[in-house]
Amino acid sequence: MSSQPPNHARVAPVIPLRPQEAAADPREPLWRDLVGDVLRRERLDQERTLKDVADAARISLPYLSEIERGRKEASSEVLAAAAHALGLDLGGLLSLVQSEFTRKAAVGRPVPGPYNGLCLVA
Repeated sequence: MSSQPPNHARVAPVIPLRPQEAAADPREPLWRDLVGDVLRRERLDQERTLKDVADAARISLPYLSEIERGRKEASSEVLAAAAHALGLDLGGLLSLVQSEFTRKAAVGRPVPGPYNGLCLVA
């Protein structure tokens, strides 16, 4: 055995890297989430309650809540009823959903640049 002290002083401690914060989700948004976001935004813009819109659309309050939260896929009939309760027609609702899709999908796309590849530094 050597009489010299161990080499601990010259070894740098290993510090684990934190995973990078999750960037925008690269997946496309789900249809039911987009529909729910638009319905909720329209309802809140009109300062109306879930109960008010559900009653006007003749659908149950819990079901409308689940649609707004993206938990349920609503039929075209239910979507039309909810849209009419909010003063929209089905085409207007779908147009708003399409705009929301375009906006959210654009957020997750990478911006093209001169360095799209992996860069290794020695």
